[in-house]
Parts: sequence; C-alpha cells; structure tokens
Amino acid sequence: MHNFWTACGHQHLRRDTRGWMSATPDYWRLWLQRPELALVPESCQAEKRLHKALLDNPLVQVAPAQLSAFKDDDARENYQLFLRFRDDVQAAGSLESAYMAWQHSGHIQLPPLFIDLVVQAIVCNVLDDVEDAWVWRAAELLFRRQRITVEGGRVLSGDSETLDSLKATGGLGEMGRLLMEGGATLKAVDVKVLHTDNAERYFAQREGLGRYAFLLDMTHELQNQLPHGLILSMVNARSGLKALSVVLARWVQHFLGVAVSIEPLQKVDDSAWRWHVGLDVTSTALLNDLYQGTELSTQRQQQLISLFKLRFDNPQDMRADVQGKPVYLGLAMNEQGLLKLKPQNLLLNLPLAREV
Repeated sequence: MHNFWTACGHQHLRRDTRGWMSATPDYWRLWLQRPELALVPESCQAEKRLHKALLDNPLVQVAPAQLSAFKDDDARENYQLFLRFRDDVQAAGSLESAYMAWQHSGHIQLPPLFIDLVVQAIVCNVLDDVEDAWVWRAAELLFRRQRITVEGGRVLSGDSETLDSLKATGGLGEMGRLLMEGGATLKAVDVKVLHTDNAERYFAQREGLGRYAFLLDMTHELQNQLPHGLILSMVNARSGLKALSVVLARWVQHFLGVAVSIEPLQKVDDSAWRWHVGLDVTSTALLNDLYQGTELSTQRQQQLISLFKLRFDNPQDMRADVQGKPVYLGLAMNEQGLLKLKPQNLLLNLPLAREV
C-alpha cells in the first residue's frame, strides 16, 4: 500500500520503536507543494525566498520579519499555520503524539484540513498490513465527510466532496462546470458501489476525484423478494459497517494500546446499559437521549445509520465500575444526510482503567 493515498505523505514518514510515525524532511517538502503553499506567478520575492529556504531545510527557524515582508495576507497566514503545525509535530515527536495533544487541548488552532491529512497518514500506518478494499474504503470515513443515501433499502455512503464536484462538473472538471453553467446537459457520472468486481480498480485509482468515487454499502441486512410474497433476509457479507468495525478496533489498539472487538448492531436491548460513545455529533445526541429514555421522533430514528458493541478483550483495561460491560457506539447522519465521523471520540471517551 506504499503507493496508495500518497497525497497525505505517509510514504515520507518513518516508524519509531512504538510504531508511531515521525516526520522526515521530505514529508514537510510535500506540504510545501500543496496549493496552499506552492508558489504562484503572483508570489512576492519574500515568499519566494522563504519557500526556497524551507525546501532546502524544512526545519529552518523562520523569523516574524520574514513573514511580515509578505505582500499577500492569505499567503502569510498559510505559512503561519504551516509553521505552527510543523513545530507542533516536531515537538511531539510523532504524528500520533501531536494528534493526541491537539485533541486533549480541546482547542485546536489548525484548519480541519491539517487534522484530516494527519488522520489519513495515521490510518495508512494502522492498516499497513491490510489488503481488503472494504476496510480501506471504510477508513475514509475517519477523514472524509460522507453523504448518506438510502436507495431500495440499501444505505450507501459516498464522499460528499467528490459527489458534489461530480454533480457540478459532470466529471469534466472546470470545463464541465462551464458547460453546465452554459445550459449544456452532460451525461451523468456513473459512481460505482464497491464490489468484488471493482475492488482492484479501487486500489488502482490514483489521486484526484477517482480516488474517492466509490460508494460503500453500509446496509445491515439485504432482503430478497421470493415467489408467493416471501422475503429472504440475509446478513450483508460485504457490509461497510463490518469493515468500519475493523478500522475502529485497530485505531483504538494503535493509540491506546488496548485490544477491543467491535461489531455492528441494529438495536440495543440491554437493561444494564452503562456506557456509550457517539462517533459523530448527531449520534452523540441520539445516544444520550436513548440512554435517558427519551423517545425519538421518526425523523431522528432515520438518521441513525448503525449501532455498535465494543468489548475490551481484557476487562482489566476498563474502569472498575464498568468492568466487563459492553460499550455501545453510534453512527448517524445529520438532517442534511451528511456524516463526519470524529475518530478522536474513541480515544477520549472510552472508560479506561488508566490515563493515556
């Protein structure tokens, strides 16, 4: 998987003795090539000098006067954010340590894009030995916002940015956008559900819109209509929910050093329910209400994509008052059908016996 998701720079990170990823000079050079920092024809001499100095030595210390000399305010702010990010990661010693520090701070002063790219690189480390396309596609939920649609009883998850762009351009980029603004009708882009027939093509996609143009089936059960009005319900063998469970369990193990198992559920029937964690803002509110016994409206019930049961392999890793009890997780879309999973919730809110 070394050539997969290269835009996040994971190939320029090195693994330390703990298995966490530390930055190399080439990792920072890749950031300097991003659109936010790359030189443009309008770049002033001060920006060009600093850009060259950072390419030569990505860890060079930058004086405030060097940034003050920038003529463009946006360019100055972009470099300030990059330097803050660089210094945070270097001081922490690894991307994982920096990520945990940001989350524990409760006040992240970096753009969401920075955090998402860090999560993506860490996911590459977490899934280093995995070759299952469904697991990698499910892992996109940790750093890419999804648009959820329900069609024919199937719950499908698609990358919202990619779907929005394809809808606006017909898959033809800026030219497609101009044609559609001019009233042209473009052929609809065929976005495929990840399937055994196209799993290899998923891995073959490189950067760009094609990279995130596969839908993930997150249906619990598939139903087939049989003669005489009979309905056959089958467990979805290729459910994205199962793949996501694998990703989340590895995420917890990687950061917290505790082994857990996670399985998707359609409902919670547990009178001794003691602990829950929402994996996003919407599911957090839903689980809190369910725990308090509040009746949910039909509309709110339909926002719930899935529940999960998390169990610690070693109950001694849990707080004494909930030892041996399952932890219930929730995943839900908002009223606009969007899902932004917050993987930090699993790291900050599990009932651990010790602080991490």
